[in-house]
Amino acid sequence: MEYTRLGRTGLKVSRLCLGTMNWPWLTPEEEAFRVMDRALEVGVNFFDTANVYGGKKGEGLTERVLGRWFGQGGGRRDKVVLATKVYGNMGDWPNQSRLSALHIRRACEDSLRRLGTDHIDLYQMHHVDRDAPWDEVWQAMQQLVQAGKVLYVGSSNFAGWHIAQANEAARSRHFLGLVCEQTRYSLLCREPELEVVPACLAYGVGLIPWGPLAGGVLAGGASRARAGRRGDGNAAAYYKKHAAQVKAYEAWCARRRLDPAQVALAWLLHQPAVTAPIIGPRTVGQVDSALGALKVKLNAAALKELDSICPGPGGPAPEAYAW
Repeated sequence: MEYTRLGRTGLKVSRLCLGTMNWPWLTPEEEAFRVMDRALEVGVNFFDTANVYGGKKGEGLTERVLGRWFGQGGGRRDKVVLATKVYGNMGDWPNQSRLSALHIRRACEDSLRRLGTDHIDLYQMHHVDRDAPWDEVWQAMQQLVQAGKVLYVGSSNFAGWHIAQANEAARSRHFLGLVCEQTRYSLLCREPELEVVPACLAYGVGLIPWGPLAGGVLAGGASRARAGRRGDGNAAAYYKKHAAQVKAYEAWCARRRLDPAQVALAWLLHQPAVTAPIIGPRTVGQVDSALGALKVKLNAAALKELDSICPGPGGPAPEAYAW
């Protein structure tokens, strides 16, 4: 396994991040346990979840699966850099969602209880809350850090200017601020290169791509697209939209006898600011398959060819469209 630092921090995480959104509704708990055991065995130490994962509002079912796995002991919790999220709707009453100080505090306590741990290594804002002032958000996060319940704070689905705004507000409070951003990023979704990637590079924020296989579209085409994970329920339509690119991409991989899914992950690992793509294996075999991406090395010529098949926006803003 290869490791890198999370953004500008001293924290070391694996170059692949284990996503858990499929548990337990698509992956039974017993298999999820085997997946996590295998991930640790091969050196994956970065696990990502969220309080809204699991399919039942307010239940935090995925966090509960992780909590029971940690409860087996064997140093499992100590070996894992544990990331979860706050923002999503956890109930029908006011203040059971978004980023008020009240909800942040309550959501953190609930996640700690479900996860069976005394601290969260990386607490991420699942979305930006345009109605919550940054002073309120950062005060709540600082209190959690000072209490030892949270170590680092990250974001997810933020625009580039949100990353800048959040970190400037944190700086004014002499607080570390955001250390990573989760964003949808793949060969077929390169819009983050306009604003999000430059913001991450400027502020030393690690980039954690979700959807690296575009819901299965980059893992083998139409058949896998139709079997894509829940977060990309329209994967078949997505494949239809990008069919010409996907066919050209698969042909490029076939000529080099490379697995398309591994190439898609490897491409991300070659991109600036990227810390670790999030993989969502449902089986132990899929963990082992994802590991192959670490062995795929793409030279400048290969990256240029992939750019021609799946072109990006043309660089960062404003050069991409104005100059």
